[in-house]
Amino acid sequence: MRDVAVVGFAQRQMKDFDGSPSMAELLVPILAECYEQTGWAKKDIGFWCSGSSDYLAGRSFSFVSAIDAIGVLPPVNESHVEMDAAWALYEAWIKIQTGEVDTALVFGFGKASAGVLRRTLTLQLDPYTMTPLWPDTVSLAALQARLGLDAGLWDESAMAEVVNRSLTDAEKNEYAVRAGGSSVDELLARPMFADPLRKHDCAPVTDGAAAIVLAAGDRAREANQRPAWITGIAHSSDGLHLGTRDLTVSGSAARAAAAVGGTEGVQVAELHAPFSHQELVLRSALGLGEDVAISPSGGALAANPMFSAGAIRIGEAARRIWDGSADKVLGHATSGPALQQNLVCVMEAQENGRAK
Repeated sequence: MRDVAVVGFAQRQMKDFDGSPSMAELLVPILAECYEQTGWAKKDIGFWCSGSSDYLAGRSFSFVSAIDAIGVLPPVNESHVEMDAAWALYEAWIKIQTGEVDTALVFGFGKASAGVLRRTLTLQLDPYTMTPLWPDTVSLAALQARLGLDAGLWDESAMAEVVNRSLTDAEKNEYAVRAGGSSVDELLARPMFADPLRKHDCAPVTDGAAAIVLAAGDRAREANQRPAWITGIAHSSDGLHLGTRDLTVSGSAARAAAAVGGTEGVQVAELHAPFSHQELVLRSALGLGEDVAISPSGGALAANPMFSAGAIRIGEAARRIWDGSADKVLGHATSGPALQQNLVCVMEAQENGRAK
């Protein structure tokens, strides 16, 4: 296996992007920031891969317009996934493993404010038995939360503690759409939104984009003084039908964690949990102890741009390696209803077990 590291990361998150659904205007400065971080130019990128959704953009092949942000010349080797850019990163990692390229840049974007997000996401459900009923994503998450509450796996105070910590941490994140902790009691006094969820239990609708640069071996060391080496990356999926799985656990997250060799030694974990109770599910599934710092960026409860929020979790985790505040971190991304599909990326400040 080739040693591959995250060496660049840029993001933008906002309540409402005043621009096209393809967000090409927003991607241009993000790509420029990645060039500046690495000291590279477009010609130094061997492979490009993006993550987005035509359903969100409201047009077919919407990603083609976004490619305008890359530029026309020289021609590029490009691919696309109809998922969060975390899965584009996975494809790029595989591309580098083949030896065809040494560097890659992945990006994701989404303008969720253009429609009613909770209804748009209904289109990812089974088209025959579920979508015709139009169960929106918030209502499905509320059902999941209620199952856990009734089973005694968590309580509303535990959910409020997740929110309070996340929004307090988000005060240090310049890209947070929502920030500012209060107290558990004050949060619990707020009205219900979709019982048992309150509005603060749900990620805010967010527009945004992000890009991550990957590089192998010497190219990684050339671009970053302390690369975040990917020592394990895997993803797994549960069944699409909600009635075929226990929504109070995440088997796919547990399988992904096992595939990367477990999470022992992880100091920081950036979890893509769009709802407060889902962090509790993920912490258990991934085997994260109380000593692990969870989503110090504020996580998805502070900002959750569609199709880049998962990649942002990986980028935020990588930053902890770059700045020396951690030696082993975890980035997580989820896709589908109620944590259906999960990706885990473990990064270290080591290459083949040798401290850098």
